[in-house]
Amino acid sequence: MTLDLFAESDGAELLAPGAWLLRGFALVDAPVLVAAIESITAAAPWRHMEIPGGLRMSVAMSNCGDYGWVADRRGYRYDRLDPHSGQPWPPLPAVFDRLARAAAVAAGYPDFAPDACLINCYRAGTRLSLHQDRDERDFSQPIVSVSLGLPAVFLFGGNRRDEQTARLPLQHGDVVVWGGPARLRYHGVLPLKPGRHPLTGDCRINLTFRRAG
Repeated sequence: MTLDLFAESDGAELLAPGAWLLRGFALVDAPVLVAAIESITAAAPWRHMEIPGGLRMSVAMSNCGDYGWVADRRGYRYDRLDPHSGQPWPPLPAVFDRLARAAAVAAGYPDFAPDACLINCYRAGTRLSLHQDRDERDFSQPIVSVSLGLPAVFLFGGNRRDEQTARLPLQHGDVVVWGGPARLRYHGVLPLKPGRHPLTGDCRINLTFRRAG
């Protein structure tokens, strides 16, 4: 399989049927997004979750919204409560909700209603292996992924793990949206290269909006 990337108007690139890369879509909101992330992680601190095999994930994570994505020895799931504190996750900030909905509309998904945001923090050498987002109940709702801080290489594959992947350089403020026929495509992130960004320091932060409930 070959994923042909071609430029569209207004900085949008079609990655595959149902999937779009929106260059710089979150740039204007980026400082407010980062400030909100700091408030969220003060209430729900970064943590390295364990996968069912017992290994610790290299990416540090937090959540906000009605649901949070969690992983432990029992498996992967969404939970209304932070297992570290037993309290509800911090609410989804208005700027998060507005940005996620606007990006979904720009990609052709006018009915997106996010109720969960997984927040990932990547540092030098951190990667995310190929996987599908399939713990959600409604696959008709897209995934909206926002990149902040250091650049990264996003891997976007097919509906099987062994299909060829496209390597997409992502910059601060880029947004990727995938849904419809692309909703269950495999994706991941190559190991982050060292660097420093004026807004996020030595890390890349990724916001992934979903409809979990």
